[in-house]
Amino acid sequence: MSTNDAGRPGRPVAVTTPENVKKIHDMVMNDRRVKVRDISQAVNISIDRVHNILHEHLQMKKLSARWVPRLLTNDQKRDRVKRCKDNLKLFQRNPHEFLRRFITVDETWIHHYQPETKEQSKQWVSVGESAPKKAKTVPSAGKVMATIFWDSSAHTSAIVAKKLLELGYQILPHPPYSPDLAPFDYYLFPNMKKRLAGKKFLSNEEVIAETNYYFADLDKSYYMEGIAKLEHRWTKCIELEGDYVEK
Repeated sequence: MSTNDAGRPGRPVAVTTPENVKKIHDMVMNDRRVKVRDISQAVNISIDRVHNILHEHLQMKKLSARWVPRLLTNDQKRDRVKRCKDNLKLFQRNPHEFLRRFITVDETWIHHYQPETKEQSKQWVSVGESAPKKAKTVPSAGKVMATIFWDSSAHTSAIVAKKLLELGYQILPHPPYSPDLAPFDYYLFPNMKKRLAGKKFLSNEEVIAETNYYFADLDKSYYMEGIAKLEHRWTKCIELEGDYVEK
């Protein structure tokens, strides 16, 4: 009597053939949004086998499209690369002096009420408990425009800004549609608004006081950390040939 396992129809090894792998790869390349069920029916193999071929053999996964500020043209990408190279060259001449003298300015609206993010609203629940509920809300109409000057030591006053102009500081080129290369957009504003989210203010004065308290409570190393990330982002933008930098 033979002790070998007899062949059975439908075994995974019988359908994971080079022909099927190529056929599935061609289908995905022709339509990046093709559904696994449609692939399964077209190739006449199980959905599990399609998943196995996609993940294990083709090393592919399906991701949602990410939001970007703008679909960059080739010219805009080249401009981003050029400006990043110029700034990186200036940084590399004397990194310590560059970081010490670097100053950036931007402005943003701060609402009297900014809803919590989905991440902030998470709560611990026991097994069997239903998910917590909250009503959908929008930012309040009342808001204050905050203009912030930021350097490695966190100077924020108008006096400092005026003095910078008198001293003739060099203006670094910044490409348009590039929040991923602006310290305020990738670092300071998101963290600040996350801290203020969910709080309700009754007046502009309360918003200003809370904002000032937020900045005063930060360690000076926080400001240096945000600016120091520029070197990595300029380098990454060059490597990506001008495309957006995620992290």
